[in-house]
Amino acid sequence: MDELNDILSPDAVIAALTVPNKKTLFQQLASAAGRNVGVDPRMVVERLVERERLGSTGFGGGVAIPHGKVEGLDRVIGLFARLAQPIDFQAIDDMPVDLVFLLLSPPDAGVEHLKALARVSRRLRDRAFLAKLRGAGSEDALYALFATGEARDAA
Repeated sequence: MDELNDILSPDAVIAALTVPNKKTLFQQLASAAGRNVGVDPRMVVERLVERERLGSTGFGGGVAIPHGKVEGLDRVIGLFARLAQPIDFQAIDDMPVDLVFLLLSPPDAGVEHLKALARVSRRLRDRAFLAKLRGAGSEDALYALFATGEARDAA
């Protein structure tokens, strides 16, 4: 099972983020990352924008995995957001994106970064898992899906 609770914490899950576009999305995710792990939000946005210039991290099916390497981290961290309304992400299938998994790594985390990216990508290609994410009622339920691979009824 590809649990992701080693890179995703319960306070790094947003159930209904409202953003009008990719730029605002990156700013909101960077701010959340700043609150969670103390990285500089401006630097996070810069790294994400740099990475998007290479090609969209929207890989289809309404999913995007923006990622980058930033100073100030000692390990790979993730942040998941389900958007209240899908946004244009210039994804490879031109579908709007509503599920976003931000992945940030220390600058020297080459192999760890790629392994984490592969694990997140593998989970987010599973259509049944995506349906569970879209149907989860709360941040706790979303986190439980990533932590265990199974939905847990929200109390």
